Amino acid sequence: MTLHANRQLPIALRPQSKTDLRTQFAALCYRVTKDKPEILLITSRRSGRWIVPKGWPIPDKTPGETALTEAWEEAGVRGKAIEQCIGLFSYLKATDPRTSLPCLGLVFPVKVKSLARDYPEAGERRRKWLRPRKAAARISEPELAQLIRHFDPRTLRG
Repeated sequence: MTLHANRQLPIALRPQSKTDLRTQFAALCYRVTKDKPEILLITSRRSGRWIVPKGWPIPDKTPGETALTEAWEEAGVRGKAIEQCIGLFSYLKATDPRTSLPCLGLVFPVKVKSLARDYPEAGERRRKWLRPRKAAARISEPELAQLIRHFDPRTLRG
């Protein structure tokens, strides 16, 4: 990822082998109510676990733009992504019942302005606002839970 004049440039994608570590961009969707942050969690489509929106890199989009796109598709988020990676987490992404890929999730904050009732995956997921400690307790990935637990939007540069 290259910064140019304080603007994140789109990434270039190259072919990968099936055993390579994959990267996804994750959206840490938040709002501030009564001076306290709240985190938006969604359920995964297959297992129903609580997760954050995330997806594969999108050609000609920055990581933050990709995170915002995933937040829209998976949670109906309308908001603003901040091009500041606040951390990462590792996980295995199930591709079918017997196969999984090693992944690294890079986390980008998304300040939520509103939630749409109708969005691409509306019938496939649930969503819930939680304070950071309660949200972290529902997350399976320890590194992501740690990021959420200590998230403070006042430290963001965007």
